[in-house]
Amino acid sequence: MAGTDQIWIARLSPPAGGSVTALLALPLGLDVWERHAGFLVVAAPESLLAELERRRLATVDRWATREEYLARMMNRPTVGDDG
Repeated sequence: MAGTDQIWIARLSPPAGGSVTALLALPLGLDVWERHAGFLVVAAPESLLAELERRRLATVDRWATREEYLARMMNRPTVGDDG
């Protein structure tokens, strides 16, 4: 895994017949942000996401790069902001 890999915020869904628990049991070193019944939200390098897809261990839905995601979160209105 290269140190210059782009980090993505992504949803990982287990393959048919698989489970989120099985994904979590894999020695992947994922930065898991959220765990749901049918998927995980993770921050992971592109090379790891590509490997998961190649090996068909998970369906990967890339939401945004880490930088894009953080920029969106910084620019969103706060609760109760009338602006």
